[in-house]
Amino acid sequence: MALAVNLNMIEQLRIRSEEKCELCRNSEDLRVYEVPPQTGSKTVDNFILICEKCQLQIDNSQLIDPNHWRCLLATMWSEFPAVQVACWRMLNRLNSESWAADCLDSMYLGVETLAWAKSTEDSDSISSEDCHKDCNGAILVGGDSVVLIKSLDVKGSSLNAKMGTVVKNIRLVENNTDHIEGKIDGQVIVILAKYVRKQGA
Repeated sequence: MALAVNLNMIEQLRIRSEEKCELCRNSEDLRVYEVPPQTGSKTVDNFILICEKCQLQIDNSQLIDPNHWRCLLATMWSEFPAVQVACWRMLNRLNSESWAADCLDSMYLGVETLAWAKSTEDSDSISSEDCHKDCNGAILVGGDSVVLIKSLDVKGSSLNAKMGTVVKNIRLVENNTDHIEGKIDGQVIVILAKYVRKQGA
């Protein structure tokens, strides 16, 4: 993303990042990247310093190399919200990888940061006609919290998931918009999306 940023902001980013990509820690071909969407005045907190390889893969899903993004295992713990948002979004794009799903399970974002992370449609998101939806038709996104609208018996288990149970940090089942995955009592189960309501929706 081409940007007109002042030299002072670039210098702040260089100091903050120790002149390394804030996602993969590469020190070559660095550039300023604006984490969308932006509201109000732009400050250094709206930007991250990333390398060319990371930017190309963020902008074009056809170029994504899952192994490259294992770097997020470390950088997802950044203290800077813009970096956290960029990590969270990429982990969601990679959530079919077990390691990425595990990262999402353990990653914590503050309320405002999580809202920012969810506030833009990923350029590679599937269309609204072909996406995961809850019982009310609200679009579900990886990392959402949902509430069970009926009690469910879990096949092959003695677990009974009670109506009203909150399932946090769900994972979308790839290539099947009817199913989501979530953890209840420490056990990961597959849940029909039509039996959940998006929390806060």
